[in-house]
Amino acid sequence: MNVWYSLSDIPGNEASVVTIGNFDGMHNGHKKVISTCVERAHKLGVDAVAITFDPHPIQVHKPEVGLQLISPLRDRLDAMAAAGLDATLVAHYDASVYSLEADEFVYEYLVERCGAREVVVGEDFRFGRGNAGTIDTLRELGRRYGFNVITVTDIEAPEGRRWSSSWVRELLAAGDVSGAARVLGHLHRIRGTVCHGFKRGRTLGFPTANLSEDVEGVIPADGVYAGWVVRAVPGTQSAEFLPAAISVGTNPQFNGVERTVEAHVLGRSDLNLYGERIAVTFVSRIRPMLSFDSLDELLTQMDDDLRQTASVLGIGVAGRVDPDSVTAR
Repeated sequence: MNVWYSLSDIPGNEASVVTIGNFDGMHNGHKKVISTCVERAHKLGVDAVAITFDPHPIQVHKPEVGLQLISPLRDRLDAMAAAGLDATLVAHYDASVYSLEADEFVYEYLVERCGAREVVVGEDFRFGRGNAGTIDTLRELGRRYGFNVITVTDIEAPEGRRWSSSWVRELLAAGDVSGAARVLGHLHRIRGTVCHGFKRGRTLGFPTANLSEDVEGVIPADGVYAGWVVRAVPGTQSAEFLPAAISVGTNPQFNGVERTVEAHVLGRSDLNLYGERIAVTFVSRIRPMLSFDSLDELLTQMDDDLRQTASVLGIGVAGRVDPDSVTAR
């Protein structure tokens, strides 16, 4: 998939079917819109193109909300490519975009640069200055500029609720990462750089990769999770998936105050991940964050966490490692 970061990057001489949206998290609703765009493009023999925005409009217009994107831009683009798009324009969302009137946005982005033959959007689509443009506005502009408008009906989960980014956030805030995965259509993932922690885990036989404060993506509720650490294989385009027990919280056992994300790779004591940018993928919540009466009780619980994690991930059980064999991290 081609990725364009400005209008000038677009060749401008190709016809296309275009879809527009923030696509935060690329949940099942987004996938339906994009798959419709791709199907229509194939039928017309043109490219399927998406326009998305970075930063998210809420982050610009309502910074006090403190909106955290469900997933990093990199993962959003990977999911959009996997959905079959030929190209995506990542429009930098600033005054040059949000000050455009509806007809200006359509002409400049859809007609002049993307050569839109059709435009595919969800039923709640709004656009242009002050979100004044509606589906009816888009249809009227389509008649003026020669493109058709296709709306994708709101999609509902079996329980009757629309697939939405807000629903994903609610589930993650409750620690229901498996529920979030059902709405997303894929496992939830965050990214961060491995930094030095307090090194308590390595002395207990549970060395962890600690993520720094620059985490991208919504961190789920405090607790212990089964999941995967994903790291790039140097010199290749491949990634390595490592089974992990993931701890999110303040470490109440040790009177911690800072909220951290720590991942213990099962059965591995040889990893040195300092400074690496890794992804942490959440499969299932094992338990909430707890405080125990003694260190022995904590260790017994952590041993059980490893067994449950191995069971969830479908791998062999690996116990705590020999502290003397742990590579510094």
